Amino acid sequence: MNKQFEAVFCVINAGFADTVMFAARKAGATGATILKGHGTTRTEAEKQFNLTIQPEKEVVIILIPKEFKDDVLKQIYAIAGLESEGHGIAFSVPVTKVVGLEGFTDESASEEAAGPPAESL
Repeated sequence: MNKQFEAVFCVINAGFADTVMFAARKAGATGATILKGHGTTRTEAEKQFNLTIQPEKEVVIILIPKEFKDDVLKQIYAIAGLESEGHGIAFSVPVTKVVGLEGFTDESASEEAAGPPAESL
């Protein structure tokens, strides 16, 4: 039986990735990848949501077991959501295949035992 994963993405103002990770760790996440980004928006969107959009962003990508997804999203929203100084948004997408996470999937253990394919040697 393979473990199912979700990828949680959080787009947040620059400088708030640690806040997102604090929230995610409270819900069971262990690590993430943080990318620098630059947001764009129309002034109408800023007026509609009554906030100023900071163009410098960080994108936090967290790969987690599916059963942690709801708790991680709730913690991120509570600590780093739109109402916070970081103005974060978060969403998740299902992950259909994971490689390279030894100990997390049954496949990784069997692939490691079998060794690399002959054509890659």
